[in-house]
Parts: sequence; C-alpha cells; structure tokens
Amino acid sequence: MWLALGLVCVVLLVLLLKYAIGSSGPNPFQFDSREPLKPMVLEKKEKNKVLKQGFLASRVPQNLDAIVVGSGIGGLGIAVLLAKVGKKVLVLEQHDRAGGCCHTFSEKGFEFDVGIHYIGDLLEHRPLRCISDQLTNGQLQWEPLDNPFDEVVLGPPENRRFYPIYSGKNRFPQELKKCFPGEEKAIDEFMRLVKKCGYNVWMMAVLKLIPAPVAKFLVYTGLINLLSYFFRYGPRSLAEVVNGLTQNKDLRAVLCYIFGTYGNIPKEASFSMHSLLFCHYMPGAWYPKGGASEIAYHMIPIIEKAGGAVLVRAPVNRILLNDANEAIGVSVMKGNEEVHLHAPMIISDAGIFNTYQKLLPKEVQTKPAIQKQLSMVKHGEGGLSIFLGLDGSKEELGLEAKNYWIFSENNVDELMEGYMKKDRDEGMRNVPLIFIASPSAKDPTWEQRMPGKSTLSLVSFAPYSWFEQWKDDKVTNRAADYKELKETLMNSILELVYQMYPKTKDRIEYMDAGTPITNQHYIAAPKGEIYGVDHGTARFSAEFCISMRPQTPIKNLFLTGQDLFSCGYAGALAGAMICGSVILNRNLYLDVMSLSRKLRYTKKKAQ
Repeated sequence: MWLALGLVCVVLLVLLLKYAIGSSGPNPFQFDSREPLKPMVLEKKEKNKVLKQGFLASRVPQNLDAIVVGSGIGGLGIAVLLAKVGKKVLVLEQHDRAGGCCHTFSEKGFEFDVGIHYIGDLLEHRPLRCISDQLTNGQLQWEPLDNPFDEVVLGPPENRRFYPIYSGKNRFPQELKKCFPGEEKAIDEFMRLVKKCGYNVWMMAVLKLIPAPVAKFLVYTGLINLLSYFFRYGPRSLAEVVNGLTQNKDLRAVLCYIFGTYGNIPKEASFSMHSLLFCHYMPGAWYPKGGASEIAYHMIPIIEKAGGAVLVRAPVNRILLNDANEAIGVSVMKGNEEVHLHAPMIISDAGIFNTYQKLLPKEVQTKPAIQKQLSMVKHGEGGLSIFLGLDGSKEELGLEAKNYWIFSENNVDELMEGYMKKDRDEGMRNVPLIFIASPSAKDPTWEQRMPGKSTLSLVSFAPYSWFEQWKDDKVTNRAADYKELKETLMNSILELVYQMYPKTKDRIEYMDAGTPITNQHYIAAPKGEIYGVDHGTARFSAEFCISMRPQTPIKNLFLTGQDLFSCGYAGALAGAMICGSVILNRNLYLDVMSLSRKLRYTKKKAQ
C-alpha cells in the first residue's frame, strides 16, 4: 500500500513540476540587468521628482498594456516585471508619494520609514536578492544589521530577561541553548520542524500556478499534505506546536516572538507561516542603504523606460467593466471629476477587501465566486506606530543596528488577548508588546544625510474600533480627545525607551504616533491593518491557497501583493512573482533560480 502511495506521489510531483514549468511567454530574467552603481542621490528634492509625480491626464501614457492600482512593492514589482518584457504599465497611487509601506516621510528635519524595518534572506545570489537586484537594475544596496539582530526582552524592569537572537543556521540554536540549558532537545526539534515547513513554502507557489483542477485534486484527496510539510502544519497553531515541545514559558515566548511581524498571537498563528519567517531571517537581516524610499526610487525609472508611468495623488474609485463584466479600465478621482483610463489588463495591489468591496459595483460583488473568497478572509490587526526624532548621533545616544521585542511577561497569548479586550484608555496606558528599532542606526548614509540627528520607530497593535470614531476627521487636525489619547500612548512607552536606551532621555525633539486610522488614510488599509488580511491558520490551509490566485472571477482583473501570498517585502514580492508568472505564462521563480545559478557560476569562475 505504502509503495503504491509513494509511486502516486512521485508521479504527481513530476506532473506538478511539469505544469509549474510552463514557459511559453517572455522572460524578464533572461539577462542580468544589473548596472554599475551610480552615485546615491541624497537630495530629497531630486528623489521627489521620481517619487511624487502627481496625476494629470496629460501624464498618462497612450496605448497602455496594463494599469496597476497601488504602488506598494507588490504593485511596483509586477509593473517592473511587465516593463522588462516591453509592456507599457501605468501605476496609480492614492497617497502623495509612491512606495506603499516602503515610503518614508519627513517631519521637523527627521526622516521615518513606515513599514521596512528589516528584511531577511538577502545573501548574494539567493533568489530574493536576485529578484531585488534585477527589479532595481542592481542600484538598491543593502546593509546587514548587527548580530544579534533581534533581542527578546521579557518581564517587568525588576525581573527583566534578555534573549539575543543570532542569525546563522547553526549559531541561532547554539546561542539559544546557552540561554536555556536542558532544553536542547526542544530547540533541536523546533529547528527541524521550522526547516521542514519553511523550506517547503515553494509548494504554496506551485499550487497557485498549476491548473485549478490538478490543484483541487491534490488538496481534496489530501495528497498535498503527504507532499508538503508546509500544508501539513499550516492549519496547526504556533502555540500548539511550541507548547508540545517545552514547558519552559520563557523559551515558548522566545520561539514565538516574531509573530509580531505578521500580527497573529501564537494560539491563532499558523506554524507554517511562523516557520517561513524563521527561515527568512536565519541567513541574516538587512536594511536598505539610504532608507526604505530607495526601493521605489530605483524601480520607477524601469517602468518609465518602457513607456509607463507611476503617478500619485491618483485615487482609483472604481474598476470599469464592460457589458460582459470584464475589466477594461479604472476611474480616477481628480477633484470632483472622474477621469476614465483604459487598458486590456487591470492589476490590483490594493488588497482583497479594497478590490472586491470598494472598487467593484455592488451587483458584481455578489457573484458567488467573489463572496466565497471574501468569506475565507478577515481583517488583520490594526497597527500602532510611534516615531521619535532625537538630538544626537547614534554613537552619542548608544543606538544599535538591531531591534528589541519587548513583552511585559512571557504569557504572550494571555497578555495580547487581555490587552485587546481592555477599555481603550486603559489599553493605551499598558501596551504589552513594543517593537523598538532605530532606522538611523541601520543606515550607513544617515550621518551624511542628517548629521547629528537620530530616530527611533516603535510598533505595536491595537483594535481599529478604539479609534474608529475619529476616522472621518481631517487627518492633520483630528479632535482634541484623539490627540490626548495619542499623548497617553506616547507617554506610556517613553520610560521603556529610556530603559533600553538610557542616553536618549531629554534628547527627544519630535514625537508623534500613528494609529489604525492613520494607516487607513495613508496606505488605504481598510481597518488600519499593516499586514493585510489576517495571517491565521485558515490562511495557510491548502484550501485557501488554491482559492486565492492571481486570476479573479472578473476577466482581465488580477491580484498582486501581500494578500496573494504573505505579508512583508518578501511576501508582497512573491505575490508579484506569482501574478507575473500567470500573466506571462511562465514560472518566473525557475527563471530567477536559473539566473542566480548562472551569476554564481560566473563569479566563482572569475575568482
């Protein structure tokens, strides 16, 4: 029986690879497009000429091949992929600058990033690094963080425990074992499961690319669980797996700490998603030189070179459909007037909820296929951000190129559940999880750009409902009680900042906070979520995977970005790669791996 089952699995795997390899379309990774490094542009006004090109009908190219809604990394990514094979693409962004969560903003002489805190798996010639290099023609540079790159902090000041997180497949578990003697078996088993699940994520992409009938057969017969650890553990919670490995509550918290990068507490988080993140950061962590805006800054010229454009202050209010309910264009609000733009293909990086519930007519939203997809997703948690501008260099203030994950205790599930159920005012005074990072300490160009200044960024979560009453206020002048609530939040965390970085006391020159309604305004997040739709166990089931594909129930309308795959820079780029694979009718991941091997061989031969 087992032999027969094994043979079936082998045959299916061969068929999977055959279907996934389909390569009849043009290849954006056919040649190495990296160019010699150009001098970095540090002048903000010069960069804004690229990042802040306002929408005018006269700036819209003629005879477009595609229109992309949203300029996050998923939108820019698919636009560059199409531009590299000669397609003329228009990217429309509702904010006043391109980049989505990759944008930066400046206040009182300080620059802040909003979503790029660190990115993993960027070793030279690794697939993610190769994709990033090719989509920016080699102009985007990366700076490694310190090692340890993260530090998990548990408990109150009088009983605080520090656990450093090191990169390196061997060093990470070795250092963890030093912190938890006697827990070697649990740590080794955690690592074994993480690698089996995380390194098997390619099956998620395959399921989205192979013909739907084949994908459904694999899923509904259960064969996909035999072929893939990722899907076997996808529906299992992080807490279930980790709690089965150890009784040590500090170790449990440390093994679960990075749930903050996707927003689900351990009892709701998918172990496979968590494994994906651990594998992502195991080779190390990096930050873009020059700040997060460098990402969009080096992608936009490639789109423009192919005849396309990236235009901001261009809020798309609806997708235009013909009588057969096929997507034929978009409508952009210019003042009180609608400007209609047409293209044979519309690609949405606006997220599932925005795409289906805001951009499509009500009568189309009721289509069973759309309602089925909407029934499978829910909103992620709302994000909180605090931005601190400091007087002094990183050396003077003792800032480091690493991150702190600070929990008020080790019972993470209970802490976060209790916090989310609290009264709003009490919750703002007692936030149980704070992420602290210094963008200025990570960026080697910072001192040249902003000498004598530094920044700290803090991130956490809060229910959208706490702030919903102010969502319609003018964003720059919300009601006094909203501002008081933000003051309460900021003052409650300052002591924590001083405990981690004592030299920052009395050096704060600028301080402000962003809430879920801030995210709703600037990045068009429906409920203020920073990671898109919820990343719980249901999202990483095989059933969900085959239901959420680049193709939508509306002909000529496609999805890209983080809701298609997973959150973050790498997840949103994966969404763009899968979308590009479908549109261009070839497996772009195989193309990237082929180019990566070729570049690695060429470099080795030259040495």
